[in-house]
Formats: sequence, C-alpha cells, structure tokens
Amino acid sequence: MTHRISTSYFPARASALLLLTALASQAFGGPADRFAGVEVTAEPVSGSVHMLTGSGGNIGVSVGADGTLIIDDQYAPLAERIQTALHGLGGGRPKLILNTHVHGDHTGGNAHFGTAGTIIAHDNVRIRLLDQDLERSALPLVTYEERVTVHFNDETLQLIHLPAGHTDGDSVVWFTSANVVHMGDHLFVGRFPYVDTGSGGTVSGYMANLESVLHMVPNDIHVIPGHGPLTDKSAIHESLEMIRATRTVVANALAEGLDTDAIIARGLGDQWADFGSGFINEERWIRILLTDFQ
Repeated sequence: MTHRISTSYFPARASALLLLTALASQAFGGPADRFAGVEVTAEPVSGSVHMLTGSGGNIGVSVGADGTLIIDDQYAPLAERIQTALHGLGGGRPKLILNTHVHGDHTGGNAHFGTAGTIIAHDNVRIRLLDQDLERSALPLVTYEERVTVHFNDETLQLIHLPAGHTDGDSVVWFTSANVVHMGDHLFVGRFPYVDTGSGGTVSGYMANLESVLHMVPNDIHVIPGHGPLTDKSAIHESLEMIRATRTVVANALAEGLDTDAIIARGLGDQWADFGSGFINEERWIRILLTDFQ
C-alpha cells in the first residue's frame, strides 16, 4: 500500500518534520541502509525447487532446462543479491516471475526482474499494483481469475487463487511433481498472520483457505511459507488451529460484553505468547480478529 504525505496544510511545519525524520533515519540506520546486512541464501527443497531467504517473503525457485522461474521477489534493493543467489544455483535472469499477492515484500523486485521476464499473478494483484504508480515492468502481464497452469522445467505448477484471505488477490503455487507448495502469506510459521483487511482480506476467509489447502495437498508435501523456515503440512494445521482457538477467545469475550480495550488487556493466554513475537503482536492480532465480528 502506498502512503502519500500531503504538505498542502502548514507546509513549513510539514517540511521540517520530514527533514527531522530523514535525519533521524540517517542517524539511527533508517530506510537507506535497512538492507545493508541482508544476505540472500538458498536452501534445496525438492527436485528443481529451492527456497531463497533474505528480507521479506520467502522466494520459491525452479532452475532447469527451460530456464529460471521465481515465486515472489522480496524488496527492490535486494534484486541484485537475489540474482547472485540464482546464479549460484546455475540459473539466469528469471523467465517467469509468479506473484503470490500484492505486498511489497513479495513484489518489490518486480520492476527489476520484469524487464527480462514475464510476471504472472491474480487479476487483483495487477489492479492493486496499478494504483501504486509503478514502472510498467513491475506489472503482471499474465493474470487469471481462479487458477492457471504453468509447465516449466518438467514441472506442472498450479497457481490457485485463495479468495478474501490474506488479501483479495492471493494464490498458492503447487509444484505437483516436486511435491512442493508455496503458501505465500497464507502461512507465517509459528506466528500470528497478517490479514490485510484494507486489501480485501478476512480472518474467516483466511481460515477457509487453509482448510482448502489442507484438503488439496498430500500429507508428505514440502511447504514453503511466506515467512518462516521451510516446513511441512503440520505447520498449516498448527496455524489454522491457532486462528480457530484465538478467534474463539475473542468471540467469548465479546459475548461477555467486553470492549476492545478489555479484550486486549485480558489477552489470548500463555499458549500463544510466542506467536506474538513476529510482525503481528498479540494486540494487533486481537484487533485483526475483531474485524471478523464487525
């Protein structure tokens, strides 16, 4: 999501504030050097499939006779480091770039990689990226409504739309031969997930999508999460059970007549304490859960 700061009111004060913010960023290590120490590393998954980690969403990779394919591309400043990691796997510039959803930690490298490759994503990903005034190379050239099949490196990849979950444009990518599924941000391993209600996401939809994936994929599948280590199907089960349990806690509190502040003060219980150590802490997760009852 793009945030624009208007200086049409009190321009001098706004300009001073922006200057102070910029100076503070330089003094304390702000956006300019945020990625300075990030190392992009590769981990084998199955067959031709690897996972790259760096900063932002995990990247799925396939390298083979047809060339290089990537799923998501993290932040723009990491594009060259991502390309170096691909070279280390014997790959070149990606021919195909698959976006699991719109968020910048998964699509930030689009403008770089899209100059030489074709970006594929759900219809709503292109619609939302068009709102961000990006370079043409950052936009998906191939979009779909429900699903699309890609044949690449002797793999059959199913890109399957998951409606109104994390956002309104999410997909999972299933390598049916290598037995790997990239979950995008429908899986944060051991953490509360981010449900972007402003981009069409819902908690109920997120839960329904996890149930759908659990019924769809085999039990021995390799799972690349949006965030967290390489895992298996049990992590999807754990995430779904956590959401169900914490949603019930909030529902019961609402039935008792508690307001938002009281629910946050009570919390979700010690069982889920570790889940709040990531991007979404307990308070923020409670507020997300509450949107499901509005």
